[in-house]
Amino acid sequence: MKIYQHYSIFGFANSYIVGNEDVGKALVVDPAELSPTMIEKIEQHHFDLSGILITHNHIHHINGLSTIMKIYSPTIYASNARLLDFQCRKVKDGDVFMEAGYEIKAIAVPGHSQDSIVYLLAEMFLFTGDAIHAGLIGKTNSTFNTNALIARIRQKLFSLPGNTVIFPGHGPPSTIATEKKANIAFQEGFAEQLRSKYDFFV
Repeated sequence: MKIYQHYSIFGFANSYIVGNEDVGKALVVDPAELSPTMIEKIEQHHFDLSGILITHNHIHHINGLSTIMKIYSPTIYASNARLLDFQCRKVKDGDVFMEAGYEIKAIAVPGHSQDSIVYLLAEMFLFTGDAIHAGLIGKTNSTFNTNALIARIRQKLFSLPGNTVIFPGHGPPSTIATEKKANIAFQEGFAEQLRSKYDFFV
């Protein structure tokens, strides 16, 4: 497995290319854009771009869909039936499917957005969108939703092995073990101490 992280100035967001050299296929996760560098990675490795994984419907994570769909013909996986007028293969919590030679599990973690889905690839690599980042979680619109998101992360994600690698929608990669120890959102009273205007971008 080859994972290439691309940082987009649009929304300061991460996009990822996940390449499977054994079968010559690739996935893109949360295409904030499709840059020439990303196209070069796909073409240099002769990858067939067969799938796109969308964690949630915020424009700085899906803006590149229009360009991708002009060049390639991947299946778009999302918890939405359509995104930017493109038909998606709808996934829900607990769905397991195969794409680009990888087993992928969809895990619903609403809170930052109601449609938030994270994807576990090969039981080892977790693409989390804005549900959880290195050191923090995605912003919500209320204390209740922040606490609900914290509870869902504890239940659904912190039950994964500690060496599971997190690839978030913003910021650097992390691991489940690191976030259990160091993520500020899991300090007691975090949600109640947040100011009404969330200082974090995500």
